[in-house]
Amino acid sequence: MGKRVIVIIVVIVIGAIAFGLSRNSNHTDTSGQSNPSAASSQNSQNQAPTSTDSVSIQNFAFMPGDITVKKGTTVTWTNNDSSPHSVNETDSQTGPDSGDLNAGDKYSFTFDNTGTFKYRCDIHPEMLGTVTVTD
Repeated sequence: MGKRVIVIIVVIVIGAIAFGLSRNSNHTDTSGQSNPSAASSQNSQNQAPTSTDSVSIQNFAFMPGDITVKKGTTVTWTNNDSSPHSVNETDSQTGPDSGDLNAGDKYSFTFDNTGTFKYRCDIHPEMLGTVTVTD
């Protein structure tokens, strides 16, 4: 393998390790006490969808993760992370398909049909979101 390929592999491995370590910091520590940010994150996942047309991509998450909009609404995602992300439907419906979004990039999609549209970041598949579209 060429030096360039090896450098790319090393960068990917280091990034994966750093991401794994940052995700582990949101779990229970060895003393058995919960991390407040983990509880906060869990509570937001149990809340009802937010009514908004803007989603921020930050800290490797869609915020808010679940939204509700009226039919015909254009939703805009903004990548506020330093890493690239994407917004891609996951349930074979006509939904968002952004391609890669670099830091500061925005992507908009108009929801013309009612229903529930699930999406994720294809680069980081653990990043999930839902748009519920009502009449």
